[in-house]
This record gives sequence, C-alpha cells and structure tokens, in this order.
Amino acid sequence: MARKYELSRLEESFVNYGINDFNIKQIVELIVCRMVNKNDCRRITNEVAGRYRTLREFINAPAEELRAIPGMNEQCIIAIKMIHDLPSRYLKEEIIQKPFCTSSQEIFDYLYYSMRDLKKEVFRVIYLNNQSQIIDTEVLFEGTLNEIHVYPRDVQERAIRHKAHSLIFVHNHPSGDPMPSHNDEKITRDMVFIGKVLQVGVLDHIIIGENRYFSFASAGMIEQYENEFLNLRLKMNLKRGYSPKIEYA
Repeated sequence: MARKYELSRLEESFVNYGINDFNIKQIVELIVCRMVNKNDCRRITNEVAGRYRTLREFINAPAEELRAIPGMNEQCIIAIKMIHDLPSRYLKEEIIQKPFCTSSQEIFDYLYYSMRDLKKEVFRVIYLNNQSQIIDTEVLFEGTLNEIHVYPRDVQERAIRHKAHSLIFVHNHPSGDPMPSHNDEKITRDMVFIGKVLQVGVLDHIIIGENRYFSFASAGMIEQYENEFLNLRLKMNLKRGYSPKIEYA
C-alpha cells in the first residue's frame, strides 16, 4: 500500500511539475511500475540506475538489451520504445507542410533525436514541393562509422518519383564532429550540378554532430556550387560558339 502511495505521489508530481527534478530511478519507476509487480519494479529501477549513466543511454538501448534486465516485460519495452520515437514524430508533424524558408535549425531539431545516436553514417533526403513545404523524408543510403557512398542517380530517381521541386540532404557524423569531409563537399557539389541540369534544386546539406550541425547553405557553399555550375555552363557555351545576347539601347 505504501508503495502505491509513493507511486501516486510521483505521478502527481510529474503531472503538475514535469520530470526535470527527477533522478533516473524515479523516471524509470514512472515508466514501468504500473506494468510490473512491486518486486520487479524495484529490480528494474535498481538495475537501470546501475547499468546506465543517463536516461538517454537507457531510452536508446536495443530491445534485446532491455529484455535482459530482470523483471522487464514486453509492455515495458514497448512503452520505452514509444518514448524514444515520440519526439521525432512530434517534430515531424510540427514541420511537415510548414514553409521551410531558410531554417536549417528547424531541420536539425526535427532530425537530431532520430540521428544523433546512430553508430554508422546514414544519408537522408527531404523532398519539398514548389511552395518549399516538406512532402516526405526517407533514408536512402547507409554507410560505416566514418564513410558513406551516395549515388546521385538514385537520389534523382526518388526525387522524380516524389515529384519534388527541391531537396535537402541530411547525414550524420557518429564521431560528433559535423565539419564536412572532402567527400561530403564533392557529393554536395555533384548533387547541386545534377540538380541544376534536371531542374531539381538543392536547398541545403546538413551534417548532424553532437549537439551541433553544419549547414552547406548557411556557409554559402550551395550558392558557391551554383555559381560554379553557371560559370562552367557559360564556358561550355562559349566553347561551342554560343554567346550571351547583348541588347543595346
């Protein structure tokens, strides 16, 4: 009876004030203890507090790892995985069909929770319509800890299938450092060039690190690549004997 009273007080405190002042044992108790008996609740909270340094580590733990915790059942695991996925779903609903404008910060906020703890590089594409609203997002390529192969043809085929007017690329650096590699720069430049040919614009390429990101658009590199493409096309036209039409007043 005393245990139920303690849990009720914990739940009441959560409803009224949130969990900012809770320790990890109290948070775990709040999640699981309505789904297991008193002894299992105690075993779970003690095990989690001893095994995981942070709530983030616990929530990100694989299902197989959670099943190894004494007293943990499938209902608890489902609840934990729901808590893990809800922020991404909430942020997706916040941003979908919303004018994108130039906010790389919004894209970072939307995808950070789902990409920050990945152990390998993942390349995601965001498709936008001609109103700069997000149509859909999907993971197209997966790599290793520090490398990923991106195939422009596959990207453009998916863009056409989605009837996208423009694209935003997002990938993660598991090392936590979001600064672009030479290969990141080359891929982005190639995609901007191909997009110009096919009339599918590249708005940005965002690299997600630990609590920070790098935006090719914010750094002026998307504009730089667009200018390089225009200069290259002008040189090719001049080489073929074409010249810009000049009108005199």
